[in-house]
Amino acid sequence: MKLPYLSLLGLAMMPASLAAANRDMEELQRDVAMLQDQVKALQRSQDDKMMALTERLTELKVLVGQSNDTASKATTGVAVIQSGFQQNLKDLETKVVAPVASVTTRMDQMSNDFRTLQQAVSDLTALIGKLQAQMTDLSNAVKVIQTPAAAPPGGSGAPGQAAISGPAPPANELYENAGRDRTSGKLDLAVQEYSDYLKFYSTTLRASNAQFYIAFIHYSQGDYEDALKEFDAVLEKYPESTNTKMPDALYYKGMTLVKLGRRTQGADEFLELLKRYPNHDLARQACSQRQNMGLKCTVSRAAAPPRRPRSK
Repeated sequence: MKLPYLSLLGLAMMPASLAAANRDMEELQRDVAMLQDQVKALQRSQDDKMMALTERLTELKVLVGQSNDTASKATTGVAVIQSGFQQNLKDLETKVVAPVASVTTRMDQMSNDFRTLQQAVSDLTALIGKLQAQMTDLSNAVKVIQTPAAAPPGGSGAPGQAAISGPAPPANELYENAGRDRTSGKLDLAVQEYSDYLKFYSTTLRASNAQFYIAFIHYSQGDYEDALKEFDAVLEKYPESTNTKMPDALYYKGMTLVKLGRRTQGADEFLELLKRYPNHDLARQACSQRQNMGLKCTVSRAAAPPRRPRSK
């Protein structure tokens, strides 16, 4: 009796269990469907992203290809420019460098020829000076022969000075004796000998040197008034073409004027030296003297102006 009852009870409860199972199955199916939809949506999103990435890669490939083409064209252009530049350099070397080298060679040859000519002129000048001195000696000897001997004076010469009586000594001997006495400190005797040289040989090439050394001895002894007169004589009596002491006389005349307190006139002499002899060794010292006075030092290569009047 119990088994049928239980069977009936189980049959009575089965519909309810089946209904609950069906609901769970439906919910599970809905969840699965939703999951499938989500998977499909994710798949579509990934496909869209892959497609966009593929398109961008394609565009990038196109850009890279264009860049490669541009770089290739630029390389070709640079190669063309470089080739043209090298060709221009070759043309320039052919048209300019070779002629310049030829001109330089010719200038070197001309410079050598000029130095040779200058040496020849110097030798000729020295020879003319010797001949002139010999002619002066001969002329003085003839004058002495033709002139009766004068009676010797009763007085004596100044101390330290050698008075010349009779024929004048040879020019070279008199000049060299004066130089030795000057360098050995016998300044008064040297002044007398230089004065005698100027007395007998005032037209020789060494005359301007003798006049300068007289002035310089006075300067070294502090006798600035006499030194100024003698430096003026160097500048005025002897032409610049044969006066080798012209720059020295200008410089030391300026120094003499400075020593005498006439600084403005001294600065003018330094400026004169800079204008006329800018490449002389004393030009730098003259420039320094002007700078020490607070004046500008400019070197001009203009032609030398006429000689100024003697300083008073």
